[in-house]
Amino acid sequence: EQMDKFNDTDRDEQYLNSEELNNFGAEDNPAKDFLYFVFDLIKTGIVVFIVAFSLRYFAIQPFVVDGESMMPNFVNNEYILAEKVSYLFGEPKRGDVVVFRYPGNPNVSYIKRIIGLQGETITIANDSVKITSKDYPTGTTLDEQYIPRAMVTVVSNSENGALIKTLGNDEYFVMGDNRQHSSDSREWGVLPKANIIGRTWLTILPVDKFGVQKQVKYSFLLRSFSSLVAANR
Repeated sequence: EQMDKFNDTDRDEQYLNSEELNNFGAEDNPAKDFLYFVFDLIKTGIVVFIVAFSLRYFAIQPFVVDGESMMPNFVNNEYILAEKVSYLFGEPKRGDVVVFRYPGNPNVSYIKRIIGLQGETITIANDSVKITSKDYPTGTTLDEQYIPRAMVTVVSNSENGALIKTLGNDEYFVMGDNRQHSSDSREWGVLPKANIIGRTWLTILPVDKFGVQKQVKYSFLLRSFSSLVAANR
């Protein structure tokens, strides 16, 4: 029994000595450690670059607002993020503020609000915007609560100050919120869907405007829905 205890103790010492020998035998190699560090750093950088590239070109793109055509809702030098995912799975909606390639010069990006959707007829007259479509065959006036009441919507390049435009497939009518200081569909025509880069999603700067852009709800749509519900009762 004593011999067994001795053998066990001796065996433990052998294992311990073996571990100590292995630890002491391992030599530090600063050059190799540095190369491993650089290699890991490069791998991390590649992953970050791939993620950033994917976000930049397939999901999110930053822009800086240049000018006052979207005042008071977007100010000059406002730093925003436009997201590109929504329109991969759905259609642009009325009220969406979009960033797009200007049809007259695709190298220039514009920011405007979608007013008219494909298949609709837009009538601008007497400081009002009228929408005629399958849902509104007799037409309905757009209630734009996102622009100041004093804001006047006119058509400067028309003899009678009016405009009537019917949109085709994948065509949209866009206008700036600052109606008297905006180059938009009243001037240069419809916006093809293919030119849309993305929908404004988040304001980064200035700090006091930081936040997610809220979706616009038009009162005439709410009234129509309420009337439909009442009619079915």
